[in-house]
Amino acid sequence: MSAVNTLEVPQDILDSARLTTSELKAEIAIYLYSQGRLSVGKARELAGMSLWEFRQLLASRRIPPHYEVVDLNEDVATLRELGRL
Repeated sequence: MSAVNTLEVPQDILDSARLTTSELKAEIAIYLYSQGRLSVGKARELAGMSLWEFRQLLASRRIPPHYEVVDLNEDVATLRELGRL
């Protein structure tokens, strides 16, 4: 299991931002994912959401999935191995 770090955020900051602790975690996760700092798996883990929920949240914010040419090539190779291409 990974070590856990604690970040203290004063309640008045959360109140001013009109965010709950879980909403703040989701906002941080979205930002780090959109900046390419976290994978979708790690970002959804930080947000405390299922992969489906996190992808839906990203879609609602119009944040595209990270999908590079390397990913496409791997997917095509997998489909070929499975006889689907």
